[in-house]
Parts: sequence; C-alpha cells; structure tokens
Amino acid sequence: MRILLVEDESAIADTVLYALRAEGYEAVHCLTGGEALREAARVAFDLAVLDVGLPDIGGFALCRELRRERDLPVIFLTAQNAEADRILGLEIGADDYVTKPFSPRELATRVRVVLRRVRPGGGEAAPAEDGFVHDPEGKRIRYRGQALDLTRYEYGLLAALLQRPGAVLSRAQLMDRVWGDALDSGDRTVDTHIKTLRAKLREVAADADPIRTHRGLGYSLDNG
Repeated sequence: MRILLVEDESAIADTVLYALRAEGYEAVHCLTGGEALREAARVAFDLAVLDVGLPDIGGFALCRELRRERDLPVIFLTAQNAEADRILGLEIGADDYVTKPFSPRELATRVRVVLRRVRPGGGEAAPAEDGFVHDPEGKRIRYRGQALDLTRYEYGLLAALLQRPGAVLSRAQLMDRVWGDALDSGDRTVDTHIKTLRAKLREVAADADPIRTHRGLGYSLDNG
C-alpha cells in the first residue's frame, strides 16, 4: 500500500514516515501541495494524509484536486481546537481527521482502519508476504511481512544481495560494498554475518533459506 503524506513540518513528517514504514506501508512525503500534485500525477496512491495548513494550496483544496482523477481516501491533520477545519473536512468527504499534537502510531492505526473500511482486505500493509520488502530510504527490510531487526552490516549485506536477486556476489564484492570503510575486515567477516543473517531469517520462516552458498564463488539471494 502506497501512502502520500503532505506535511510542511519536517519534524512531524519524519515521525509519521517512521510509523507508517514500520507498519509496512510505502510512504512518500511532500512538503507542499504543488509537490504532492506532481507526485500523484506520476504514481498512484492508496491513501493521502494531508495537513490542512499547507503553505501553498491548502489541505482542503489539495484534497479536491487529488480526487479529480480518482476516489482517494483522505485523512486530514488539523490544528488543536480547529473545529471549523474538522467540520469542513468532514463535509468535503474526509475519511478521518487527526488533531495535532498526535501519536504517529495512532495515525498509522487510523490509516490501517480507513484502508480496511474503504478496501476490504486493503488494510494489511505488508505486500509480498512470501518474500522481501526493502525500504532503502528508511534502511529497513521486511521478510514475509515481518520487520527484521538488523545491525548496520547485516542490513548492508542483505541490501547488497537484494539489489541483484539470483546473482552470485563474491566475498570481495560484498566486502567492497558493505565494509568499504572497515579496512581491517576480512573474508571471514562476510561468512560470520551471513550466518547471523540466516539465523534471523529462520526466526521468521524456519523452513526457508533464501541465502545460497556457492562454494568458491560467493553468495546469492532468492527473493522468495
């Protein structure tokens, strides 16, 4: 599920993005209404979270523009005690509204509830339940719908393998991509981290081993 977040306060946006991505959503942030319209023309979104007080277009006008082409579920972010905003938002068809300050986790829950209501079954955020979902911007990887708790180098190693599924990467290639700044590391470092990665993947799916060892060559990954 792809979520559009339009919020001109970066600090608020960062916490919301973290909460949405932790739930498995693909979240895109725009600072202004104009930027959001350009992004919406490029890709399709499943739901939009719009700040009412945007510096250019404004949340209500932006909602109308976004809905010209398709019926897009919308959650408004409103200022505290802004009753008129909440009433107007509901009148123009808002699916929900959240008053600032708010809990990012609560907002993520409201997103899931709205998606479940407007698209039965659509509230389940984690796509590709049988494989990996990589969020490079957030430096997070999910496997079979579950977020992986990875160290810096475990993440780098798995991300490198995910960039070229099925391709065999040598230990030297992996060292260069992941441990380029650690001059005292050796080939055994790769093997050790592959071992810990496999253990964490088995905690999610005991019957699967997507990392393949190619003796004398290196490692590859099956994204399945």
